[in-house]
Amino acid sequence: MSARSGSLEPTLNREFELDQQGRIFAEYIWIGGNGRDLRCKTKVLDKMPKSVDDLPIWNYDGSSTGQAPGHDSEVLIKPVAMYKDPFRGGNNILVLTATYTPNDDGSMRPLTVVEDLASVNGVSGNNTRDAAAAIFADPKVAEQELWYGIEQEYTLFEADKVTPLGWPKNGYPAPQGPYYCSAGTENAFGRDIAEAHMRACVYAGINISGINAEVMAGQWEYQVGPCEGIAAGDQLIVSRYIMYRVCEKYNVVVSFEPKPMKGDWNGAGCHTNFSTKDFRDKDLQFSYTPVDGPFKGKEQKGAFGKMIEALEKMGQVAKEHIQLYGADNHLRLTGKHETADMDSWSYGVANRGASIRIPRQTFHQGYGYLEDRRPASNMDPYVVTSKLAKTILL
Repeated sequence: MSARSGSLEPTLNREFELDQQGRIFAEYIWIGGNGRDLRCKTKVLDKMPKSVDDLPIWNYDGSSTGQAPGHDSEVLIKPVAMYKDPFRGGNNILVLTATYTPNDDGSMRPLTVVEDLASVNGVSGNNTRDAAAAIFADPKVAEQELWYGIEQEYTLFEADKVTPLGWPKNGYPAPQGPYYCSAGTENAFGRDIAEAHMRACVYAGINISGINAEVMAGQWEYQVGPCEGIAAGDQLIVSRYIMYRVCEKYNVVVSFEPKPMKGDWNGAGCHTNFSTKDFRDKDLQFSYTPVDGPFKGKEQKGAFGKMIEALEKMGQVAKEHIQLYGADNHLRLTGKHETADMDSWSYGVANRGASIRIPRQTFHQGYGYLEDRRPASNMDPYVVTSKLAKTILL
């Protein structure tokens, strides 16, 4: 992999070692107009903020991101979380922000992209974080201390945006099989990027918990979590930003699309593992008799009974969830390549072809977590995590 065209030569990198004279570089990050692009710009601060509340609200030109009309283009960005900057190092920071539209009276409201600016595939650059935060702040949800572990799959492409890493130009690699969790030059493509991303996330303070090569050549996965509530969405968004930045250095394009290559190849998902306090309580006194599914009519006790109760609630609104689980997900959820069919609902123990997988360890011990395998790799983590919370607990 070549160095990025136009990047600084090593002999000029001394500029990055110059004393910042006590100034702090804060990289403000926000979600752009199609709901999947990430934007950023740098604010130079006179001192290190003690908390995210010390950071100033800023703004940007929303007409250039597809989020505001030209005659009223200002979008406000309010800091909501901050992390150490793994690229600049030192006391410099990454600042995740939420987007708002200013009101005439000086107040602001969560950004909602108007119809004529809405992006394709029903995905828009709206502020979905505020609605999610309200759900997680509900006492019924907060009391259950919802944990999430999100498995972010992604595909690495050459700079031409057409050829996945490891694929021959205008051709295809050997069939799937040797690439998953692989080792060796002939099987693992892009390991340096996956490694660099993992280390950068750990430095930043992202709770990344693992990486592995995926089923298709040039495809990888990393896991973020466990994170509680709104932090799951925050950390996943920043982890995606870090991936974009790492790929810049290698002149490689990262895709978070759910079916980057047509044909007999695995798609890319964002499997969302979730667990309530009741799910994790091995001593929970509870019983439930399901009316549907593989445990129909058989009383389920304790934490596992709570999980089955939650699964039946989810089954009643399965179509609502699917509509919120990412653009072009129908290309991936075909019933093949370790997915459930787009229009079906199912759950099962250790079943990677089901909508929801019950891990075998969870089944045997009677407590633990569940895995929603339906979300696409480009899903909005605020929407998915809060929808799960609302369905199960509200």
